[in-house]
Amino acid sequence: MAGDQDGKAKRASGAKRSAGASRANGRRGDAPASKATEAPKPKASAPAKKPAASKKPPARPRGPVKKRSVLGHIVYAGAVLGVWALIAGMIIFAYFAHDLPDLDNLPDPGANDPAVVVKAAGGETLVRSGPLHGDWLMFDEIPDAMVWAILSIEDRYFFDHGGIDGRGLARAAATNIRSGGVRAGGSTITQQLAKNMFLTNQRSFKRKAQEALLAFWLEQRFTKEQILTLYLNRSYFGGGAYGIDAAAHRFFDHGARNLTISEAAMLAGLVQAPSRLAPHINPEGAWDRGKVVLSTMAESGHLPAETARKLMSRPPKVVKDSVGPDVRYFTDWVEAEARRLLPNVGNISITIHTTIDLKLQRAASAAIEEGLAGEGSTVNAGQGALIALGLDGAVRAMVGGRDYRKSQYNRAVQAARQPGSAFKLFTYLAAFERGHSLNEIVSDRPITIGKWSPRNYTNRFDGDIRLRDALAKSTNTVAVRLSQEAGTPYVAALANRMGITTQIAPHPSLALGTEEVKLIDLANAYRTVASGGMAASPYGIVEITELGGRVLYRQPPMSMRQAISYEVAATMTEGLQGVIEYGSGRAAKLDRPAAGKTGTTQDSRDALFVGFTSDLATAVWVGNDSFAPMKDVTGGRLPARIWGTFMKKASEGTPVRPLLADAGLYIASAQSMAADDTNKPAEKEDGWQKTKKSLWERLFGSRD
Repeated sequence: MAGDQDGKAKRASGAKRSAGASRANGRRGDAPASKATEAPKPKASAPAKKPAASKKPPARPRGPVKKRSVLGHIVYAGAVLGVWALIAGMIIFAYFAHDLPDLDNLPDPGANDPAVVVKAAGGETLVRSGPLHGDWLMFDEIPDAMVWAILSIEDRYFFDHGGIDGRGLARAAATNIRSGGVRAGGSTITQQLAKNMFLTNQRSFKRKAQEALLAFWLEQRFTKEQILTLYLNRSYFGGGAYGIDAAAHRFFDHGARNLTISEAAMLAGLVQAPSRLAPHINPEGAWDRGKVVLSTMAESGHLPAETARKLMSRPPKVVKDSVGPDVRYFTDWVEAEARRLLPNVGNISITIHTTIDLKLQRAASAAIEEGLAGEGSTVNAGQGALIALGLDGAVRAMVGGRDYRKSQYNRAVQAARQPGSAFKLFTYLAAFERGHSLNEIVSDRPITIGKWSPRNYTNRFDGDIRLRDALAKSTNTVAVRLSQEAGTPYVAALANRMGITTQIAPHPSLALGTEEVKLIDLANAYRTVASGGMAASPYGIVEITELGGRVLYRQPPMSMRQAISYEVAATMTEGLQGVIEYGSGRAAKLDRPAAGKTGTTQDSRDALFVGFTSDLATAVWVGNDSFAPMKDVTGGRLPARIWGTFMKKASEGTPVRPLLADAGLYIASAQSMAADDTNKPAEKEDGWQKTKKSLWERLFGSRD
């Protein structure tokens, strides 16, 4: 029995080996052959070989396994992390450094900011924007007061750190946390220099990282004294001044080598916000910051506390603009006009030669301030504007507000306000064009249009009245009747013809000035009457040149057109004279012939006086930006007095002449130019009249 079982086991084992060999052959790609292709059987004499049994290699002897200690794990992990950190650092460095600027070819500070010089009609410089550069001062030439002032306020550990100040960063972070926002920065002077020399003011993590990289590079390449010298000679201090020497000349009228402690403190305080704190615009803010610098100088031991306290009560004398800050209303306007006239000028530095008369400009600023500070303060008149035009359209004076330093909004050219009865100019012009005369009798009686019944300012009606008296007394009912007779669309179109650029809707109340207009447009419309009916666009630019003198633009000769006939202009002028002589504008009376019109809106929210002499057309507005009503202010009171004050000063030294004295000159000039345009060849090129080339010439060129 046992033998049988052993035999069965051997046979089973042999079968398994045979099956395994067969499967192995199948895996090697041997397929069972068909009968047609059956392989020949081996010879009987050759005994079959048994496959050799596979043998496993003997097991490798193992020694005892050593476990890595905790310290070993830490060292190993640290090494791996260090390698990856190095790789990541190299990638980050490459990312931040790949677009850094060329460090060997640095532009001058402000090189990308073109300079713009604006000059008055007499050649005086009104304003200069763009970069101003002074002498390059070596470290030994910079006053100690300037060095310690800038270090005290910007980087008191400058000589101790290597480009990044950890203590400064911590102090700035604490300040920002206490204030609940970004109030302080931790940038060192080296970092600020890196930003000023190589980067932009963009606030981003990338820019700060690049700033740090460049700060380390600067610290390796330059000494501390060289870095500070670069910083003080390249930093922007406001007013277009780059470097302390340019700033000293700009604000104190002397070089930086002679800076006092107070002046150095003021300059050191400007780098935080140079445009906002520029002393010529904001002297109070600049000195407030300067006192902070004096305090930090005392805290850091560079100035005795008692000396700092005494200096805080002695602000440095800042050079004032010779023409006053209010001229900036005009210079801002002409700079915008220059960009419109030369849109492709690019980064070219230019000089703008203008029409402004400095004598008239100073008189205009003084008249506005005197009127608002005096009478205006008692009647709640907080703002005012004035614009004066030569009779050819040249702007001779412009005041866009009471104080440019507080508000740069130009109320003379940007604001659109209701003109009140000053708009009656167009109603009466329409009446005169339709044949009405000054001496005819008109009706001052109640009138109703739909549900609207206009009233007079006096709340009474005079019945039959001469038209000239209705104009002089600004009678509303007469103006409305004349407007209805001419047609309000006609009156609106006439206003546009005379120079009003805003859209005018033909409402029944149009005659009383309920549509908003710009002060410069209103002044120009009255100027059109003063020139004998010749319309022209106001202009402030005579010529634009490169700084080297090459002309880029020149104002064309007087380009005027007949808007109304001379006869209508003369009739209108005579009627407007009565306004000043015995009507609502008596407060504007001068020592010479003058004509004008008052204007007041509902609740005295706006009050105007617009008028002209033989030389100037001037418009004055007073009111409030909030549209708050004034206290019983009419155009014949405060505005008329401001107008009279200005015109008296503007007329000093000029001969007394009748109104419309130069009208014939303007009319003849316009007619001459029109004749020249008529006789001009249709089209020219390079001085020769253009003719269409023949097919032969277009294909093979000229036969000559």
